[in-house]
Amino acid sequence: MRSVAVFEAKNRFSELLSAVEHGEEITITRHGAPIARLVAMGTAGEVPVAQSQRVSNAMQRMRTLGRGAELGCTVKQAIQEGRE
Repeated sequence: MRSVAVFEAKNRFSELLSAVEHGEEITITRHGAPIARLVAMGTAGEVPVAQSQRVSNAMQRMRTLGRGAELGCTVKQAIQEGRE
């Protein structure tokens, strides 16, 4: 993935779009900090398989940790205490 400063992105926008059409991802930075990412349509919403698997594993661990856990009160009481 290539990084490009905002000023350069403005001056070379057509060239960057061409690169994106050919599968490249480009990060646009301001003062060295990433602020946007250019990706081809259709790839922006896709979640990499590895990321999907990590999320799935984390959710499973959370479910396992929550089994058998007790609040020491009812949910209604916990909500009321949180409001006070």
